[in-house]
Amino acid sequence: MDKFIVVAGNIGAGKSTLVELLSKRLGFVPFYEPVQDNPYLADFYGDMPRWAFHSQLSYLTRRLRIHKQLLGVEGSVVQDRSVYEDAQIFARNLYLQGDINERDWAVYQDLYQILVDLLPPPDLVIYLRTGLAALQARIARRGREYEAQIPADYLERLNSLYEGWMENFNVCPVLIIPSDDLDLVADENHIQAVVEEVRKRLIGKTEFHLR
Repeated sequence: MDKFIVVAGNIGAGKSTLVELLSKRLGFVPFYEPVQDNPYLADFYGDMPRWAFHSQLSYLTRRLRIHKQLLGVEGSVVQDRSVYEDAQIFARNLYLQGDINERDWAVYQDLYQILVDLLPPPDLVIYLRTGLAALQARIARRGREYEAQIPADYLERLNSLYEGWMENFNVCPVLIIPSDDLDLVADENHIQAVVEEVRKRLIGKTEFHLR
């Protein structure tokens, strides 16, 4: 593996679109976020406190499997969502709202820390910063049934956790892209601007502005 880029962001932020774009324009091998492959998902939605820990362990296991696959790739890789988000955003949210207890959270954090210490860090994380209205519009547009009932306050909590994560993230350089008005499907100016910024391999945490 030559270069390793992660695209991070909330549900509906446009991660898969950007992964596809970078794979086509820069020749990166794409690794997409699997949809609905968690064997605990139905149980989790039925009883979150009972199944939250099991569900998050399943996601962590899946993420480790994906990392093993991408390490064997010849060339550069772009990944839709990272192991950092699994732990620092989604699992942490369940812990903060009381669906994962202190004992299980401690076990999860120990396992997570061991994994991130073993895994190679990305060369760049691209964070798609997206407001609630844009997230809801995109979620509605793609029409996934299991996403249709996601509460607004849940998306807001995740956004808050993403911002806190970004403030303290120092594993690798970060490119922050405000994506509320970003069109990576039809606006060639937007597409070119993003591709050029990624190509430069920005050093440090950089705020991106559309021209």
